[in-house]
Amino acid sequence: MATTRQAHTVWEGNLLEGKGVVTLDSSGIGEYPVSWPSRAEAANGKTSPEELIAAAHSSCFSMALSHGLAGAGTPPTKLTTSADVTFQPGEGITGIHITVQGEVPGLDEAGFVKAAEDAKANCPVSQALSGTSITLSASLA
Repeated sequence: MATTRQAHTVWEGNLLEGKGVVTLDSSGIGEYPVSWPSRAEAANGKTSPEELIAAAHSSCFSMALSHGLAGAGTPPTKLTTSADVTFQPGEGITGIHITVQGEVPGLDEAGFVKAAEDAKANCPVSQALSGTSITLSASLA
């Protein structure tokens, strides 16, 4: 069964001086302020589209990797994943770097890296962002 998730943003003012609020409608877990300075400079307590993409990518990748490892008979004890989304004003999103460290009993480093590469290629968020360069660093804890 397909699922659809919703969020919405209310923006007031022009790009450089305006501000907005992103609301996560499906989960109802919060409203998050956004602004151009929080996107192009320091966050200063506000989020950005890139941070939201990083959250989506790190969680999707972790789920895909966990599923792949379990399917191969080596379920992980723990995966710690971060995603760094780089935004260059005037160019856009120029790259994403995923870093994952795993605790996977019975799996060697090469096997973990291979599983992580597979998750990077096949997680739905990676596929949605396929027009962006995505790199990976993977290691066992």
